Amino acid sequence: MLNTIERRHEIVQLVFKQERVQVPELAQLFGVSTVTIRNDLNELDEKGLLVRSRGGAVASNRLTQELSLKEKHDANRGIKERLGKFAASLIKDGESIILDSGTTTEEVAKNLTNHHSVVVMTNGLNVAHSLLNAPSVEVLMTGGTLRKKSLSFYGRQAEQHLQQYHFDKLILGVDGFEKDIGITTHFELEALLNRVMCEVSREIIVVTDSSKFNRKGVHKIISASEVNTVVTDSDIPADIKAALESVGVELHIIDL
Repeated sequence: MLNTIERRHEIVQLVFKQERVQVPELAQLFGVSTVTIRNDLNELDEKGLLVRSRGGAVASNRLTQELSLKEKHDANRGIKERLGKFAASLIKDGESIILDSGTTTEEVAKNLTNHHSVVVMTNGLNVAHSLLNAPSVEVLMTGGTLRKKSLSFYGRQAEQHLQQYHFDKLILGVDGFEKDIGITTHFELEALLNRVMCEVSREIIVVTDSSKFNRKGVHKIISASEVNTVVTDSDIPADIKAALESVGVELHIIDL
């Protein structure tokens, strides 16, 4: 179980991803009482990290973009760099791939500098920017509506654009990964776009640090059995590891 500081850190990240949270849901998610969650929200409200609302909390407009990007960029930064480097090694010269938006996939992009004749489609501005120094990588953008706090595009335009293509591989980041539910996210329109990414890709590679396991968002993307490969770290829970292996998912585990 997370300590108070860790739990409040996670609540801050969650409220800026989901934009609104409710006390009962948080209590169930973190395995604590509703009284504890109310105390957490009150403390975070006093610090200006969120705004208390009836039955829960909403994102603070003043800090939404700054905190969401900074928190996600800094969280588990070292292991994300190592995961990104390994995931990039799974991409072969001449392949066409999708890089999902996010800080972990950004690390994958940074390691494509020496790849040749690779085509990358992405919905992440940060990902595209990281590919500016990759001379032999062609960069395509999905288009759509920009979600400023995550620097990612989403929406029907992006979905329709993707449906005109077929890719060798999808490198997918996750918000939550449970063995029985699968891969989930907190933002519905992101889930819709991610599903299209999966449909137009021959191989689905999930890259995530182990903190995302046994977490779940509201919106499901795909089941665990639909994933081909998972790149993660050695803190992956034993039951998750066994469950993935039992459905034939190829695991690459990076030592911490």
